[in-house]
Amino acid sequence: MKKERIKIFDTTLRDGEQSPGASMNVEEKLRVARQLQKLNVDVIEAGFPMASEGDFEAVKRIAETIRTVEIAALARANFRDIDRAWEALKGARNPRIHTFIATSDIHLKYKLRLSRDEVLKKAVEAVKHARSYTENVEFSAEDAVRSDRDFLAEVIEAVIEAGARTVNIPDTVGYSIPTEFGDLIRFLKERVRNIDRATISVHCHNDLGLAVANSIAAIQAGARQVECTINGIGERAGNASLEEIVMILKTRKDLLHLDTRVKTEYLYPTSRLITHITGMVVQPNKAIVGANAFAHEAGIHQDGILKERLTYEIMTPESVGIPRSTLVMGKHSGRHAFREKLKSLGYELSEEDFNRAFERFKQLADKKKEIFDEDIEALVADEILRIPDRYRLLYVHVVSGTNVIPTATVQIEMDGKMVQDTDYGVGPVDAVYRAIARITKTKSKLLKYSVNAITGGTDAQGEVTVRLEEKGHTVIGQGAHMDIIVASAKAYINALNKLEYKKKRFQVSL
Repeated sequence: MKKERIKIFDTTLRDGEQSPGASMNVEEKLRVARQLQKLNVDVIEAGFPMASEGDFEAVKRIAETIRTVEIAALARANFRDIDRAWEALKGARNPRIHTFIATSDIHLKYKLRLSRDEVLKKAVEAVKHARSYTENVEFSAEDAVRSDRDFLAEVIEAVIEAGARTVNIPDTVGYSIPTEFGDLIRFLKERVRNIDRATISVHCHNDLGLAVANSIAAIQAGARQVECTINGIGERAGNASLEEIVMILKTRKDLLHLDTRVKTEYLYPTSRLITHITGMVVQPNKAIVGANAFAHEAGIHQDGILKERLTYEIMTPESVGIPRSTLVMGKHSGRHAFREKLKSLGYELSEEDFNRAFERFKQLADKKKEIFDEDIEALVADEILRIPDRYRLLYVHVVSGTNVIPTATVQIEMDGKMVQDTDYGVGPVDAVYRAIARITKTKSKLLKYSVNAITGGTDAQGEVTVRLEEKGHTVIGQGAHMDIIVASAKAYINALNKLEYKKKRFQVSL
């Protein structure tokens, strides 16, 4: 069966930007628009030109820059808004004016204070005025779901007659449920006599968590354009999520027989860009692009994935732009996943050693939420291979203050011999680390340094964590002490010992 194509109308830059805290400047909007062009959406709603000078400038810049995607601008159903929208859009290769007015009695009575006849007249006049600029006109009946169906059908028929090529049926307040929304689309297809002259579009909000479900129900009922946003951002609880809609259509093409032109491998990078620009972090369990979307911790799931990915993955991570699935090592992980993790780290243990390591892993997993590769390597080194430390901290003395150059004297036992040296730094920890580096002659790079208080109060014991990298080897070191300088030194020495072990193991493997 030949698949029909669903148009993807991205409104991240218009409705998405209305999400509290998601405001973007012109350059950021242009950057997002370029990414949406790469994603290959059909329409980018670039903004609401009448809202502000910034919005006008953003729409204008995007219209003049993006050439392979339709560029839409929003306008209320009045001539001033439409004129302003066209002024911003006129440099576009394929511009679209998107005009709207509410049709529900709630909005007519309390917001617009207009009669149904007045709203019908304004809608028709707005579409005709927009048509004087471009044939590509979209009309939205705001709050369509809560509108009287007969009146809604009358308005839709009239605006199509006036020249609208796309008619949008929004669930503006996220009130509908899928069966109801699908039924509304079917009603309009049957009642509006000229509906075949326009594309039916839907724009669903997520107030009840049903935006995507309602959009899919509308598609099944005959809608052929979906208005959505990256990461589902937008007013209040947000909009239908673009990545979810696109991957539903791709994954369930056996049932829906529909397709989009979206290049799905750019979904994750686009999601990350929106997170970076808006600061709105995607929840870990978010479908498609969340950190846990392709992560497996349960032992049964990990075993299945290792045998055949289809057992627990209905799509590949690569298909949405994520490099690979991840097996999250934790208390739910099983023997199969732990064995594969050891192999990936270069360990081939005997059955006896493996059983000991797995038992220690389970004990550690009960204490830590997530086990990192460095934890497993330390576990194997300490419990199985029992490599002795090359370095042992003996003594630390620091001089520091407001009018003193921070100075550190460090004494280390190295290969059974006591070695001592002194160095300076921009602060006491820096001075200690420089002194240790002089003694050990390490070329390692400090990637991370963090301090946490293990207990409360001014006498709390501090725990320091460092991450070091040298010649492609990365390790984590930890140290705890009531003196944070001593804890810092212990963490650094701990990491250096792990690096020594890694370097020796690497040389042996060669």
